[in-house]
Amino acid sequence: MRSASDEQGHGWPSRCSWIFFGHAIPILILLPQLLGILETENLDKARVNWNKNSRKCDSNKKPILKVYMYDLPSEFHFDLLGWKSVGKKNVWPDIRAEVPEYPGGLNLQHSIEYWLTLDLLSSEFTENLNFRSAMRVNNSSEADVVFVPFFSSISYNRGSKVKPGQKRSTNVILQEKLVNFLTAQEEWKKSGGKDHIIVVHHPNSLLDARMKLWPAMFILSDFGRYPPTIANVEKDVIAPYRHVIRSYVNDSSDFDSRQTLLYFQGAIYRKDGGIIRQELYYMLKNETDVHFSFGNFQKDGAKQASKGMQSSKFCLNIAGDTPSSNRLFDAIASHCVPVIISDEIELPYEDVLDYSEFCIFVRTSDAVKDNFLLNLIRNIGKEEWTRMWRRLKEIEHFYEFQYPSQENDAVQMIWQAISRKVFAVKREIHRVRRFSRTSFPRERALRSVSVPRNFVDSSFEP
Repeated sequence: MRSASDEQGHGWPSRCSWIFFGHAIPILILLPQLLGILETENLDKARVNWNKNSRKCDSNKKPILKVYMYDLPSEFHFDLLGWKSVGKKNVWPDIRAEVPEYPGGLNLQHSIEYWLTLDLLSSEFTENLNFRSAMRVNNSSEADVVFVPFFSSISYNRGSKVKPGQKRSTNVILQEKLVNFLTAQEEWKKSGGKDHIIVVHHPNSLLDARMKLWPAMFILSDFGRYPPTIANVEKDVIAPYRHVIRSYVNDSSDFDSRQTLLYFQGAIYRKDGGIIRQELYYMLKNETDVHFSFGNFQKDGAKQASKGMQSSKFCLNIAGDTPSSNRLFDAIASHCVPVIISDEIELPYEDVLDYSEFCIFVRTSDAVKDNFLLNLIRNIGKEEWTRMWRRLKEIEHFYEFQYPSQENDAVQMIWQAISRKVFAVKREIHRVRRFSRTSFPRERALRSVSVPRNFVDSSFEP
């Protein structure tokens, strides 16, 4: 494995810079003499050498994000999946021999920290780093960011109930331990936590600790249950859900073969912004070319949804209890053009990806107008729909979580999104240090803030 020092660091002159100056300065100084005495043959050789160096620079131009990952005790991560470590020093499973499986069903949609952790672990023994966007380093002083491997979503899903003999739930206890651990680390103290990465993808995960760990960069599904002082698009990263229906492999469908115009299957009666689902249900339920019905993941729910989406031209993604849902990513996997009705939604990678090329966006206020939605959708013809369908097939791999990770899949795209935040994080850390010699010590990371109205709502469903 290459050491982090072999990789090009952020903010430093590249090898291309030194090669340029190494060639350019002597040439400029001796240019008159060179023009007079160099033969054509020698000039050709010089061009060849320059071209070789240029190609070498290009091949190393893509920097790799250097990530320091804490060796947290296994109770914070793989123990939650049923894996048991042997001895205190054996924190991580040997993923070269066997990879612990993540629980199935709807648990999978928020499994983001699992895939990122696997990718960092595998970077230690993978020789080919060409497609990788991040690699683990063993010295925090060499790192761009610090990753916290707490499986917060499965901790919420499986550890929130107080078990017999417990006074507090496992989820609450782990969050308390995590805060104590992080705030005691020198890495946290140096940056105030600003260069730390914590995955909190389930809307209800890290409920108790997020107000204390908020300086860190959160990896989220949306900002629906966060005040803007705790989570926002400038500081944090939006990651996709892992889709729960199967991908549409070898899709040979077309506009005419997908006979359902508009498809929705899911929970209809929701709170907050999700109230619009009820209104749309009563508006659309009797339309012959629209499928709008209640459904869930139980029994054959996923199979039915997969079949329905793959035979539909457009798939509704409507706000629920929070602005986002897994339905958008199920639609992408099905090559069913998403129709997004969620005014507060934030989308993964939107700084580098134009969603208007493969999604239809409708304001909530417009969607509830008589015939507005259906007229809009029915006016999209075969040519325009086919263009969007083809674009869906081009970008679907950006949303695929898998191990081993592949080039530009969801894991690599998330690391790239984090990497694009690094310069802003470093700038903020440096700004805070301006008056460090004259300021009184204070715990900036533990300030309290107001709690949003729906912050502790535990009835979340996708």
